[in-house]
Amino acid sequence: MPHIVFERKELINIPSNLDDVEFKFIAKSYNFTQKERKTEYRVAVINQGKEFLLSLKPKDENFMIKADKVTRLSPVTLVKNALNAYVNINEANVLFSNTNNLQVKKETKHEYLKDINYFVSDFKTDKEIQIEIGFGSGRHLLHQAKTNPDVQFIGLEIHYPSIEQLLKQLELQNITNVLVVNYDARLFMEFIESNKVGKIFVHFPVPWDKKPHRRIYSNEFVNEALRVLKIGGTLELRTDSRKYFDFCTQVLTNLPKGRITIDINKDLAVSSKYEDRWKKQGKNIYDVVLEAWNEDENINLDYDFSFDFKIDFYKTIKTIPTKSLIENGYFIHVEEIYTIENKDNSGLIKITMGNFDRPVTKYLLVENGEIKYYQGDPLPTSSNINAHKKLKEILSK
Repeated sequence: MPHIVFERKELINIPSNLDDVEFKFIAKSYNFTQKERKTEYRVAVINQGKEFLLSLKPKDENFMIKADKVTRLSPVTLVKNALNAYVNINEANVLFSNTNNLQVKKETKHEYLKDINYFVSDFKTDKEIQIEIGFGSGRHLLHQAKTNPDVQFIGLEIHYPSIEQLLKQLELQNITNVLVVNYDARLFMEFIESNKVGKIFVHFPVPWDKKPHRRIYSNEFVNEALRVLKIGGTLELRTDSRKYFDFCTQVLTNLPKGRITIDINKDLAVSSKYEDRWKKQGKNIYDVVLEAWNEDENINLDYDFSFDFKIDFYKTIKTIPTKSLIENGYFIHVEEIYTIENKDNSGLIKITMGNFDRPVTKYLLVENGEIKYYQGDPLPTSSNINAHKKLKEILSK
């Protein structure tokens, strides 16, 4: 990560700018938990129209400035330029820097690799959708896409080498009906319209016997799968784990309506190299298929994450909860608070919120008592929406 260590000096005057880099404000850490901590700063930057923060903190008797982990962005050259601009404006004596010789890896843009925001705002199709969760080597997904050219496939995977392997094969085989996303499947389904999906494949998921809370299958996941599946659509589990098979079967039998079909050692048109190996070892392969019977109402992702009130910032930070607020299906935790230098009733509140399995960390920017999320709103998942409602309740007191 690019960073600079320099002899400690006074902070730069705000606002300041150098070339294309503009410094908007500096926020100082506020010890709201009463635990002994060193004073740190967050420096607000705009570079080429993009907003982000730099972290400025003591290092021995000096200062170190680097990218803030929450707001960092690409390309990294934007951050590098901002770091250099800060020390140049400050006329600081640089003790160490890796910003000038930093080799920036050129980002490869893949046509079929999509950010999660694409599915929130831009994804539209008249085709049937089929989804594969954890596609691994991609052998099954590639077979399905070639066999069903009129279906729009979405592949979900958190292992990036597997994503790169699939993207390469899509290009080599000229397959154009697959979109790939690096995202947690337990949350992804909320961004798909109701009754649009023909099949959801969950083949050989990690069984997580020692950490069952990390399993894909849960009551919440299955209910979301049923919402997006059209009538007659199927959620198809294939696993070599008897424990996982039993667990998922128990989850499915608690559903109010739907058909469950169970098979053992069923042959598919394509199988992975691991499945071939397991079959040679005489290991059983279990299939559990859930067929949807109901049509569901659509959900609205156009949620308003604004705050329709102003606050007394200094009063708020003295009363804000210092411990995590844990509710049914979501949580909120205030991580840090910063007061903006030379600006009344203004500051930053760093919070972690939303889903326990995929939490989001954001800054709330308070300027003259008005509140907004820095760098844009959270994704409109149900857990983030509930957390936002709770946050409004806390801040409005």
